[in-house]
Amino acid sequence: MAKSGGRQRPTLEMVAERAGVGRGTVSRVINGSSQVSPRTREAVHAAIAELGYSPNQAARTLVTRRTDTIALVVSESRDRLFADPFFADIIRGVSSVLHERDLQLMLTTARGEAEHKRVGEYLSGSHVDGALLVSLHRDDPLTSRLADSGVPVVHGGRPYSEAQPAPFCVDMDNVKGGRLATQHLLDSGRRRVATITGPQDMNAGVERFRGYRESVAAAGQEVDERLVVQGDFSVDGGSEAMARLLDQGGDPDAVFVASDMMAVGAIRTLRERGLRVPEDVALVGFDDTLMAQHSDPALTTVHQPTVKMGQEMARLLVDVAIPRTAESEMVLLDARLVVRDSA
Repeated sequence: MAKSGGRQRPTLEMVAERAGVGRGTVSRVINGSSQVSPRTREAVHAAIAELGYSPNQAARTLVTRRTDTIALVVSESRDRLFADPFFADIIRGVSSVLHERDLQLMLTTARGEAEHKRVGEYLSGSHVDGALLVSLHRDDPLTSRLADSGVPVVHGGRPYSEAQPAPFCVDMDNVKGGRLATQHLLDSGRRRVATITGPQDMNAGVERFRGYRESVAAAGQEVDERLVVQGDFSVDGGSEAMARLLDQGGDPDAVFVASDMMAVGAIRTLRERGLRVPEDVALVGFDDTLMAQHSDPALTTVHQPTVKMGQEMARLLVDVAIPRTAESEMVLLDARLVVRDSA
């Protein structure tokens, strides 16, 4: 029988012959077994490189029960995912760690019951080794679904409900951030400090609002409900929330806005109303994204180490949750204020 004119695809047997070892030894090297000497491992890797051999991933998965794939699930719409720099920084952080470990990243969004069901069924079907969950809302069923199916999970930010199991979590000290922002405005002499909160079905929104309340109470004041409105972490949501805040009659001279994106929208509304920032109304945001540096005026904000958050989430999943080297671990990242021109 005549051979095909194309080059034969390298096989496991060809790698074994080139390295001078048995087929089983090559399999053990490929699957990361520790029962291989460094010299043998080096010979096998050299043979793989010379021949251009690529293991069949499907077959490898059957043997090792590993896919070498990690899912990052953002519980927001696709439009929100690509519009908010917070998510870009999380992806950068996660990707940097997974790249070092030769692991693949699968990115998906899930907002609404149908999408959560679809994503939950897929992740529970042995398609990934673990999952990273970001931007969870109160009604998100993914946490309990994945816990029931045994998929290792790390949360970026604590779930809204304490009843949901979240043994592995990386979070920001949102309460401290809210206090720092509000205290800065009070210390600058402002007396009618308002807030545009984040969504109150998300832990980040709840805790940043708590920090605001604690600082107001520490200043000997009571929270004036006319100085509180809820936003949705978007530019348009911040603009609309600022309009409501001005129309409620609280006459704010400063606003702690629970995200930089909302703060940019708030500045837009203030300008439309003929108010100057910071002369008439001082503003502090939260996140310290590039948007904060390039807004006009440059935004005083709470720095959130978002890239590090992504890195810590990936590290925690790969090094702890998947191999089960601990039953739980909580990483809390610190908050600090970055003072610029808006307050």
